Amino acid sequence: MRQPLVAGNWKMHGSLATNQRLLDKAGLAGLSGARFAVCVPFPYLFQVGQALAGTAIAWGAQTLSEHDSGAYTGEVAGPMLRDFGCRYVLAGHSERRSIYGERDPQVAAKFVAAQRAGLTPILCVGETLAERESGATEAVVGSQLDAVIDAAGAKALAEAVVAYEPVWAIGTGKTATPGQAQAVHEFIRARVAKAAGDALASGLAILYGGSVKASNAAELFAQRDVDGGLIGGASLVADDFVAICRAAAAKGH
Repeated sequence: MRQPLVAGNWKMHGSLATNQRLLDKAGLAGLSGARFAVCVPFPYLFQVGQALAGTAIAWGAQTLSEHDSGAYTGEVAGPMLRDFGCRYVLAGHSERRSIYGERDPQVAAKFVAAQRAGLTPILCVGETLAERESGATEAVVGSQLDAVIDAAGAKALAEAVVAYEPVWAIGTGKTATPGQAQAVHEFIRARVAKAAGDALASGLAILYGGSVKASNAAELFAQRDVDGGLIGGASLVADDFVAICRAAAAKGH
């Protein structure tokens, strides 16, 4: 049975003081049946690592360089993230793709770099509103998956997580219906099964990301192929994040 995962993405939010207040309230002691993580801005990795050490919550980063070292001013390498105890790192978040121009080959290279450093990449895939309305969802998501499979090999997905994040539902208040989410998650699992076999595909955690809230998490997570969530805004509200984690833990039991 796949173990659900809830990963909070703080994006570019936080301060030492607000982070501490959030971490103090995000208690998940005794909660089992799922995995939990937060992906935080680089400057706060030390603070978060110290605060969460020994707890049920792992931590990670929101991106990384495809290079392990070198003259790449402003970049952060996978081995550096490992130095700070990171377990996870996002690869190909829609905002990295749309704002910073990351294309499939670079996302694939970052995925490979993450695994090379001993990190678990959370590969983000998803379509824009225009792509969905034109019926291109499966073509877009399939292409994003194939780029990573071609670069890393299909078996690399055994040590990874996939997050489906419809771009039109991120930060807009819109959410894919449970049926819409399930349909794309089912497609992703079938695509992985074709490339890597049924056993690997059946064990792959596929998260939903796109305006997941405490009020809709349980319904989304009840779908057969939705294995938790990549959580944006709600991860900055301790009570909401804990409620979402509880919904994932209930699925895992």
